[in-house]
Amino acid sequence: MLLLDSILVGEAHALSRPPGADVSVLILGVGNVLMGDEGVGVHAIRYLESEPEIPGVRLLDGGTGGVSLLAEFDRIASIILIDATRDGRPDGTIAYLHPERVGDLPRGLGAHDFGLKDLFAASALIGRLPDLHLYTVSVSTIRPMCTELSAAVVAAVPPVAWTAHGHASRLSRSTANTTTAAPRLPTDAQPARR
Repeated sequence: MLLLDSILVGEAHALSRPPGADVSVLILGVGNVLMGDEGVGVHAIRYLESEPEIPGVRLLDGGTGGVSLLAEFDRIASIILIDATRDGRPDGTIAYLHPERVGDLPRGLGAHDFGLKDLFAASALIGRLPDLHLYTVSVSTIRPMCTELSAAVVAAVPPVAWTAHGHASRLSRSTANTTTAAPRLPTDAQPARR
């Protein structure tokens, strides 16, 4: 299995992306693989790592990185996040949400819920919040010290991975077709005063 990001996010020698990479879309799988179904986002990324690369798209196993993932958002137009949620639906149910604001993120994301909301809030505060697309897989039981997914969640991995893959491909193509240089301000322009 090819690991596209084998360096842990936040390590001193970790690069936010490979040098020279022209990436506009990040597929970010999060979760704790040591807690059973809670690690489904990471399992979806691992599933996609053996598939052909999509130009302009990067896969990232975010684990339970929380705010340490902030540097990964630099120059990213869109993030497709795959995560577990405890939303009361049957295990393995896949849902999609396009939150416009951090406050629109659903309650019940995986056990790292607080860290994700902090991550997106920090990104919004510094003006670097990419367009966010969230795919969740419903889970009901978190099993500490278990690396296996339940049968219902295993069955959800291929469809959520391929749905995210197709979505990323479309986003990357649309970003490539609409990318233009930012307008340049005249050299004598002054920022507006409030």
